[in-house]
Amino acid sequence: MAVRHVRRATAAILAGATALAAAACSNPGAAGAGSGGPRDSVVVGIAAEPDTLSPLLGYGKDGNSKIFDGLLALDADMRLTPALATALPRVSDDGLTYTYTLRKGVTFSDGRPFTARDVVFTYRTVLDPRTNNPSRSELDALKDVRAVGDHTVVFTLKYPYAPFARRTVLAIAPEHVAGTQDVNSGPFTTRPVGTGPYVLTDWSKGEKLSFRANPHYWGGAPAVRKFTMAVVKDDDVRATRLRAGDLDAAILPPALAAGFKDDPHRTTYTATTFDYRTVTLPTHHKVTGDIAVRRALDLAVDRQTMVDTILEGAGRPAYGPVPTDSPWFTRGTERRHDPAAAARILDEAGWKPGPDGIRVKNGVRAAFPLWYLSGDKLRQDHALAYASDAKKAGIEITTQAGTWEVIEPRMKTDAVLAGGGSPGDPDFDQYLLLKSELAGDGFNNMAWYADLTVDRALEDGRRTDDPARRRAAYDTVQRALVKNPGYTFLTHVDHVYVVADRWTTGAGRLTTQVEPHEHGLGSGPWWNVEDWTPAQ
Repeated sequence: MAVRHVRRATAAILAGATALAAAACSNPGAAGAGSGGPRDSVVVGIAAEPDTLSPLLGYGKDGNSKIFDGLLALDADMRLTPALATALPRVSDDGLTYTYTLRKGVTFSDGRPFTARDVVFTYRTVLDPRTNNPSRSELDALKDVRAVGDHTVVFTLKYPYAPFARRTVLAIAPEHVAGTQDVNSGPFTTRPVGTGPYVLTDWSKGEKLSFRANPHYWGGAPAVRKFTMAVVKDDDVRATRLRAGDLDAAILPPALAAGFKDDPHRTTYTATTFDYRTVTLPTHHKVTGDIAVRRALDLAVDRQTMVDTILEGAGRPAYGPVPTDSPWFTRGTERRHDPAAAARILDEAGWKPGPDGIRVKNGVRAAFPLWYLSGDKLRQDHALAYASDAKKAGIEITTQAGTWEVIEPRMKTDAVLAGGGSPGDPDFDQYLLLKSELAGDGFNNMAWYADLTVDRALEDGRRTDDPARRRAAYDTVQRALVKNPGYTFLTHVDHVYVVADRWTTGAGRLTTQVEPHEHGLGSGPWWNVEDWTPAQ
């Protein structure tokens, strides 16, 4: 979706001298940067960079990695389309066998041919417990994968898994490169070789990722020959660099994007997403581990006000990982903003107001820290609003900013302003977030949530392809979150991008897809940058 403005602009860009200095000190590819650069060069500003560029460790698992391709890809309307496969898979009547026919003549960027062996290698390596892939459980249904000659791959499942084809957007790695080195730490993790439209030329950690067009790409050589992703973690600095012409495009919080609403040379694009902001409420903490506190916070928070003020209307209230406009959302699980009901829950549970208004139970103050990522204005604003709402209910939350290196060791006991969300299927949204056995597994189940009813429903939902059973399973999960919320879901956030009006596509103006939480690298209006051409 593209618009020339965002709703109810209320904030101007904060462009201080410090931000300008930072912009001057970090210019990726000056000759090609900004609105006056060559038409075959694009520089975009993103907020975060990946930990790895290896598909074997999770990069490109949702497709659109630019360096790699999957067997399938997702088009502008999120429909599956062939990529390295020539067609959608042939599926057996029992739903347990998926057969793919592969394209012939495809090569990796080093010139070596792509074959079925690379597909088998990729999937088997991801499933290997020795591989440090945090998303391995997403392929739990896969029993075996085998090659039949060079151009046919057969997947066999343990049980019918309705969204399996969507899992085959997973980027394919070359066995002849990645299979000859340590999968977790070898050079392939930072110097990848793929079949995609672009080839990585440089990765300056914390600064930029530089790509050149792959002239031998099976889909045709891209017209944008140089593509640079500038890593600018601070939202204000990113906006300043965009205005200065140091960037051609950038993702921005809605309030900062509003500063460009009258710019005649840039367009603002708003992408609908599954991306949510939530507060983890760890069960190992003496306050957040109390279900009464979690239920009270669920009612104390004013989600609509967050949407109106923080997101400038570019989003929706969130009551769980499933957006309210998804066909999988369970009506009736919306939580109203009800401070009086929150107070009653706390009173009945023995949390009584102390002299300073903060509640106390058995000598324990209803107080805890809430961490958010430094430089992330949206998370900061959500954290501050959440703390303000909680204070009115007698719960004291101290907001603290930090890098992930600071936050991660504290996630077991401290609350975190987190994000997540993946379109395509409810299993994608909920399993990693809520399954009890994944508690403490990196960023999976950060709240250490454990509910037997939810565990059973999650397994039931992913182990059947019967639509009615799946609907009942995910309805059960969403209703259980009302009774036992391990998280306080706040908003679903639309992603807002500002792009210079220098490019178009064969279909016309630039577009966006429905986006996951992870965005910037493969999402945004540059999700199909390989199809861009200079505007006339």
